[in-house]
Amino acid sequence: MQQGTGASSKNNKREIFGWLTYDWANSVFYTTVVSVLAGPYLTALAQNDVGRGGTVLSLGPLGSITSDNLFTSTLGASVFLQVFILPILGSIADYTNLKKRMMAFFCYTGVVASSLLFFIKGDSYLWGCAMLLVANMCFAAANVFYNAFLIDITTEDKRDKISSYGFAAGYLGGVIVLILNIALIQYAETLGITEGMAVRISMLGASLWWGLFAIVTFRLIRSRGSVKEIPEGQNIIKIGFIEVWKTLKELYGLKYTCLFLIAYLFYNDGIQTVILNSSVFLSQELFVSRGLETNQTFLLGIFLIAQMAALFGAVIFERLARLIGTKQTIVVSLTIWSGIVIYAYGFLESTTQAMGMAVCIGLVLGSAQALSRSLYSQMIPKDRESAFFGLYEISEKGTSWLGNLVFAVVVGVTGSYRHAILALIFFFVVGSIILIFTNTKKAIHDAGNLTPEEAAER
Repeated sequence: MQQGTGASSKNNKREIFGWLTYDWANSVFYTTVVSVLAGPYLTALAQNDVGRGGTVLSLGPLGSITSDNLFTSTLGASVFLQVFILPILGSIADYTNLKKRMMAFFCYTGVVASSLLFFIKGDSYLWGCAMLLVANMCFAAANVFYNAFLIDITTEDKRDKISSYGFAAGYLGGVIVLILNIALIQYAETLGITEGMAVRISMLGASLWWGLFAIVTFRLIRSRGSVKEIPEGQNIIKIGFIEVWKTLKELYGLKYTCLFLIAYLFYNDGIQTVILNSSVFLSQELFVSRGLETNQTFLLGIFLIAQMAALFGAVIFERLARLIGTKQTIVVSLTIWSGIVIYAYGFLESTTQAMGMAVCIGLVLGSAQALSRSLYSQMIPKDRESAFFGLYEISEKGTSWLGNLVFAVVVGVTGSYRHAILALIFFFVVGSIILIFTNTKKAIHDAGNLTPEEAAER
């Protein structure tokens, strides 16, 4: 297919640039707020209020939320709600052709909620958890439509490359902002502010970065098709449920697409849980458990190392996929992830070792996710992109639910973050096994699409 310039064309450089810019924009929120700062910050506020392991909320016969698992419980609650909401949103977007408008709405609602974290201090951490919950839900909702646009703007033979470059753009943005955050926190006292204030400013800056650069995306990406009217006697929520049911029936008929989605549910849950809880894990195991105060600069430095390694990893694994195939490359990445959690459980003792582990994490940080996104995009029927990505997003960025639940439960039962991190190997092993037995080529053909090789020949 030739490069075009119309709204219905694919491989248009301006649109691809706009699409890549959104990963540059929202990955900074995910890295700075969700992955690095919010967990240790909210956990520290709660522990200062009720003590380590103190009860924050009593759930009666269901137990209680403690200061130790408050952050993971917040993310778990956010994801639990997304499991029901995201497929409905995707179905509504496909039915009404409101994909771009809905993406913008959830993007900027998330930006506002995340920005409000700046005002959280002292004993207001529960309000902070509420803001984080909303921001994380909106982040994931906007990603449903963002991922679906990959199909609109690229042909099959370009998707591995563009999807990987999207993640690379996000890592580059993350590196830049993390350097600024490290400098701000490191020199907080010199600037006449507390470290807590520096953390809050960093979270606010990441939120505004997300919103400002997203403007570029919404100016360059074009909607396909006209906005459809809701039939008389119907409402958008009812249509959403009807369309979800339709999507599930379609998925049931696409055996290998369904099998791939199950595999992804497992292995990406493991990836997301490691990423989301790594700062809390390192904070507790290398500092708090030894009676030391958490070094926020070190945590930011660890993620800076991982982000820099991820820039190279995204390119390396995309090239590897060209040589051995996308599915096989994902399996290689998951094998490395299994080794990482084993090392974290049994061997991690020093900050130097943590830095080495960060390099390994960075190399495989987005490879499985980027390649999975492009591979899945080839397995879904035409004009059903948002609906199917609504199901996919249940286990995408920021929406790990099974893994976070397991992590929180193991911490609550054993009091050990090491046992919790080791438990995540289950997700990598099960996901890998299911993926190995998934016939991805047949899945692509069953959905009525071409493989990248077939598309390149046309």
